[in-house]
Amino acid sequence: MLHCPNCKSKNIGQIGNQHYYCWDCYIELMLENKVLHMHEVEEDGSLSSLDDIFAEEERTI
Repeated sequence: MLHCPNCKSKNIGQIGNQHYYCWDCYIELMLENKVLHMHEVEEDGSLSSLDDIFAEEERTI
């Protein structure tokens, strides 16, 4: 089961092919080659990468 690396929640919804959303901390997750890429949704709808905050080991499934 997929969990959010940021808040450890399992309240994850799928919003596209290999594209997920955490309903508890409001970040988007994209799965690519078994590594999650995380983005924060800004007020204007743009995405800011959060990948530099977490080590790749924390984002690997």
